[in-house]
Amino acid sequence: MIPTKKCKICRSTGQKIGLNERCMGHKCALDRRRVRPGQHGKRMKVISQYARELIEKQKIKYYYLLKEKQLRQYIERAQKSEEPAPNALVKELERKLDNIVYLLGFSPSKTGAHQLVAHGHFLVNGKRIKSGNHLVQVGDVIKVRPGSADIKPIKDAKERFGKYTPPVWLKMDQQTVTGTVVRMPEIEEVQIPFNLGLIIDFYSRH
Repeated sequence: MIPTKKCKICRSTGQKIGLNERCMGHKCALDRRRVRPGQHGKRMKVISQYARELIEKQKIKYYYLLKEKQLRQYIERAQKSEEPAPNALVKELERKLDNIVYLLGFSPSKTGAHQLVAHGHFLVNGKRIKSGNHLVQVGDVIKVRPGSADIKPIKDAKERFGKYTPPVWLKMDQQTVTGTVVRMPEIEEVQIPFNLGLIIDFYSRH
């Protein structure tokens, strides 16, 4: 199988982002070829502090499927929070609906979860939500829309549920195929494949 554009994103950042199913399997392009894509990918060079910040910024954008304007808005809100900006930023990004759908196990990839949400396959507290940027709250109930219960991605997800455990701040009822936000996530409970300090520093100056 030819590596996809998403695989090149992981190779360019040097980090598994989880954009497709290949990331977590034995066909991961980054595991096979840990160099940047392109004819100059093997060249070693010292990068500046600014370049490192840009790389970390790209990582978080890809990881949470954000556009530049959206990320800046999240960071501005985090900087106004009463708690440390990195903590506030992660707690808010983790609550994106497409990320919740991914963490609950409805999709093996973040892009797949985003598409499921965008196509209107999920209800939040009984209301159909099509925006992956919708932020869930404590007590929110995420459920597959009745008309979407028989689509292939959902059927495949049901087969994976027995082998997957969601984060402790989420609860998944496999019988009713319903997820619940039990509490807000703590930063220690989140696997962070990027340097939050560099990202906050970058936006503090730009």
